[in-house]
Amino acid sequence: MFPSEQNCWFVRKVIYWRAAASIAWAVLLLPPFTAAFVLFSRFSLFHPIQTLSECLAFLTSASAIFSLILLSGVMVILGFLNLEYYTVVPTIACSKIELLGQLLHPRQLANSLICCIMGVIVAWCCAITTGSRYDTLGSMCPQSDGDTSQMCLNEYHLILLLGGAFVGLSHSLLGVIHNMNYVSFNTVQQYKYLCVKGSLTTVVKCSATQALYSVRSFIIVYFFFGYIPKAWICKTLSLQLDNSVHPLDSIAGLFNLSLVYHLWISASFLLSTWHFTLLLFRIYVTEVYNFPVQSSFTEDVQQCLPKVLSEKQPVILKFMALQDLALLSQHSPSRRCEVFSLSQPGGHPHNWNAISGECLSLLTELNQRLVSYHDSVATNGRAKSLSTASERKTSSETSVTSGAEDPMSPRPTLLLKTPVSVFARTVTGTPKSPLTAPFTPDLDSPFTSPTLRRLTTPAEQCSPWSGTLQSPHVMRRGVKLWSTPTDPQVNGSPSSSPTSVPSPKVQPSKPSLLSQFLLNRREQVKGFLAKRVLIMYLFNKLPEASSQALFADSQAHIWALEGLSCLVQASFSEDQFGVVQTTLPSILSCMLTLQEAVDRHFKLPHASSKPVRSSSSMEDSTHKTLRFALRATLKTAIYRITTTFRDHLKAVQLSPEHQKRLQQFLEYKE
Repeated sequence: MFPSEQNCWFVRKVIYWRAAASIAWAVLLLPPFTAAFVLFSRFSLFHPIQTLSECLAFLTSASAIFSLILLSGVMVILGFLNLEYYTVVPTIACSKIELLGQLLHPRQLANSLICCIMGVIVAWCCAITTGSRYDTLGSMCPQSDGDTSQMCLNEYHLILLLGGAFVGLSHSLLGVIHNMNYVSFNTVQQYKYLCVKGSLTTVVKCSATQALYSVRSFIIVYFFFGYIPKAWICKTLSLQLDNSVHPLDSIAGLFNLSLVYHLWISASFLLSTWHFTLLLFRIYVTEVYNFPVQSSFTEDVQQCLPKVLSEKQPVILKFMALQDLALLSQHSPSRRCEVFSLSQPGGHPHNWNAISGECLSLLTELNQRLVSYHDSVATNGRAKSLSTASERKTSSETSVTSGAEDPMSPRPTLLLKTPVSVFARTVTGTPKSPLTAPFTPDLDSPFTSPTLRRLTTPAEQCSPWSGTLQSPHVMRRGVKLWSTPTDPQVNGSPSSSPTSVPSPKVQPSKPSLLSQFLLNRREQVKGFLAKRVLIMYLFNKLPEASSQALFADSQAHIWALEGLSCLVQASFSEDQFGVVQTTLPSILSCMLTLQEAVDRHFKLPHASSKPVRSSSSMEDSTHKTLRFALRATLKTAIYRITTTFRDHLKAVQLSPEHQKRLQQFLEYKE
């Protein structure tokens, strides 16, 4: 989504300049990386002084300067790619086929092609730097006897170029798999110099490790398919093969420690420079930006914090505004006073209303998302029609009344302490209640399975299975679903209405032969695919990834919780006009409702398992643990409010359920 004209100021004046600064520093720090590569590629243990003199002579040569110019161009292009593909909300694939679709996306294919070309350019610069037998692609054939027209292929130079293309391609693909374009915000604020200094060792280590794995994979690929590019290059450039040396696509040719070392050091140089450019981009883009709370000039109103939060903005702008809100609510008393101030004239708390309203809408949206996810999990991913609020209320009252009249009847499920939006059901009603909609199929549909039709067809009145079942063994044979409602008449509880008008029976229409034929063929295809391991491996959902995708943007909710709770805490002594007291009930209700939904989510099987953090790549695994950070922040935010107001919260109007839950926080039992 492109930014509108009102917020283009942020993209032009902040993001573009920060990206340009990161690219400039990457280019300025490229000579030290190049000097280190020249030293390691030409190093000789037996002639150290001669190695140093050769390195100094090469660094001042024209070929080294030309290589630096090419590498600088690669850094600039890479910086533009980082600016184009970065995101603050990672795209998490919930299945293998979805991940494959991301890898084969045309936009990603273009990125992979550009990375391959840049890898070839960097590898060519490395070959020029290394010199010796890696210098040129063609060389004089030893059997030519002075004939300069016969040129042979220098396979060492070719394998170095192909290695650079392979490393560039693998870097692009791993970037999609590990979400390396994801930019996270640091919890602890540091100066840029300290961030770069602390992460430089990690960059070098991760680059060397990833280069080692990439070289291993490239050697295996070149062993099986190396003859294809070699034959194509020889045919295109009219080069001959040198039969006096072992071909490199053989075991004897690839078992060369010097070749493996130069492949590894070249790949390490490529990845370290690229990872360092990505590191600088992350540090510069996520730097804190201070938004003014209010302004006296009309043209600057669009840049104020309440206006930025309340309007549709780019995601990066929204995140920075929420980050600034969390910081000012904790460390800036003067800016907090501006949040609590009243407008003149009029005396309205516009700043507080805009900030609190946006934070509450974010938390409410997350709560609705969690409820929808729990509903889909409860119904095995099938659509579910929810009953209206009036029906749920009437059903709840009827259930409690019936339970009080007949203590021997089974306790209805509505008495369980679970959210009403998920498990509130109608226990009295017709066979087509809203609860049974996902589980009772439409028998009139031609796509209904014959087996399921036999299971769901009611028994005839003259059948011995109809009426009241006397044997408990017979009751065990009944087809039960864990979420199917229990008929109150079967359980012995009275009906909700004394008189019920029987609905006329509708005779199901028989499906046509064509519909039955298509249904049988569909079932056969589904059964055939379900037995194929590869198909199930690609299409099966990943529960851990689904939970991570649910909380992918939870960093914004964490800042909203911190900002709201700290502002409410500070209002106890700093809010002179009492603007926070008007929204305190809605804030507490929203937090308590969200806390209940988050607790229910962590009761799912795969939600509470922490992923293992990878230490061999530049992957930012912060998004994998956002749900744990959100749960801790939410509980801390509620405790921050309860420990500040204490007994004053008894005067806040809340629902009985929320008052009971809030009392647990007041007694430190959560």
